[in-house]
Amino acid sequence: MTDQTQTPSEQTFRPEARNPRGFADKRARDLRAERAILEAVSAVYERYGFEALDTGAFEYADALGKFLPDSDRPNEGVFALQDDDDQWMALRYDLTAPLARFAAQNWETLPKPFRRYAFGPVWRNEKPGPGRFREFIQCDADTVGSARPEADAEIIAMAVAGLEAAGLPRGAAVLKINNRKLLNGLLTAAGVETNGQKLSVLRAVDKLDRLGVEGVRLLLGEGRLDESGAFTKGAGLVGKAIDSVLDFVQAGSGGRSETLSKIADVIGGSAEGDGGLEELAKIDAALKSLGVADDQALFEPSIVRGLEYYTGAVFEAELLLSTTDDKGNKVSFGSIGGGGRYDDLVARFTGQSTPATGFSFGVSRLAAALRAAGREPGGAARGPVVIINFDQAHMGDYFAVAGELRAAGIPAEVYLGASGMRPQMKYADRRLSPAAIMLGGDEIAAGTVTIKDLDLGRELAGGVADNAAWKAERPGQQTIPRGELVAAVRNIIGG
Repeated sequence: MTDQTQTPSEQTFRPEARNPRGFADKRARDLRAERAILEAVSAVYERYGFEALDTGAFEYADALGKFLPDSDRPNEGVFALQDDDDQWMALRYDLTAPLARFAAQNWETLPKPFRRYAFGPVWRNEKPGPGRFREFIQCDADTVGSARPEADAEIIAMAVAGLEAAGLPRGAAVLKINNRKLLNGLLTAAGVETNGQKLSVLRAVDKLDRLGVEGVRLLLGEGRLDESGAFTKGAGLVGKAIDSVLDFVQAGSGGRSETLSKIADVIGGSAEGDGGLEELAKIDAALKSLGVADDQALFEPSIVRGLEYYTGAVFEAELLLSTTDDKGNKVSFGSIGGGGRYDDLVARFTGQSTPATGFSFGVSRLAAALRAAGREPGGAARGPVVIINFDQAHMGDYFAVAGELRAAGIPAEVYLGASGMRPQMKYADRRLSPAAIMLGGDEIAAGTVTIKDLDLGRELAGGVADNAAWKAERPGQQTIPRGELVAAVRNIIGG
């Protein structure tokens, strides 16, 4: 109760314990999962000859200019602050813009093509929501300086291998591939000339999975009235133009070669479209040489990414596993990563077009998807072995046991709270400890140690019928000579 005799300035201020919206706290389970994914994927990237690179968290805001509507709102989309030299700096929005700045700044000294991978947190000043954070971990791999379609193919093959290494076995995900040149050729053949109409068509195509063919047909034409009564104005195409777009986006059934033939029938004759077909054919040939089958990477004409960003091949990783939330309800993760060719980003700094291609995925999102599919990244949770603290007089013995276990590579801790034995056992259970070590006066005098196998106890507890008998039998508990401690604990933890 506040002392009413105190003035407001004398009263103790107690801030509310809360974290900012869109910024998540992560405990060991989440961090272990992210670490396991990053280690597995990094190993794949390095096998492909990609160099690790880490750029700073801050970039000058003008380096992220494509995300800023105007110079009067430097915080729009990013978290920015003004440096002491009056320049605006912003926390990086992604890992690609810093790469473009780095490549432009160091181009003369870099090996070309420059192949790099990177991972780390990125920040977005956007409205947070379910599964949508303002700080999250990304992992990217990019090739800068090669215009060859084989560079795209290698990124795709590496993404397939990386996702598999992260915990998605074959058949759990698929890379879907398209080419912006095909879309541009299609729009030219359909008589689409203005940028506004072009964007309307691409946005309609991008909704194929959600609205189906008839919903997209309406958006390609006059427009669509949704269930809420809201009307979305369409792209204004008519007749054969609508049919050709729909034929194009539905040409993705079958293998990569079959899909190429279907696409050629729809857009053949457009110079840009034919260029896109040639690039996809070269990507297909390279993927075959790299051992990437049709069920791992396919051509999907309905894939639309970065309407004003990508210049050639685009690709998107889709999760195929069945996923459920904590309550057993089915959830859909859809895309878990993507990328493509972006030949204009470095040119923002140099004025010269520099070809580049890459793939990126959200680490936290992938970890959540794996968990929802019953595939815990990093393995099951496991805490340290806990040494029960019976008596302050024997603290040296407890720490000697902890040191011996740690020297053998086994995580261990001495309980340093002030509770009795039963709460200490509950503490060890809450830590998901594999075992508890009991070293009382009798054990110390006899040169023995008692070990409680907590993993076995948890496993057997589900079938308990008689609590008294359970306590009498003490399942998983053994007293052994002190010298056999490490071997016995290793046997419990399976290592």
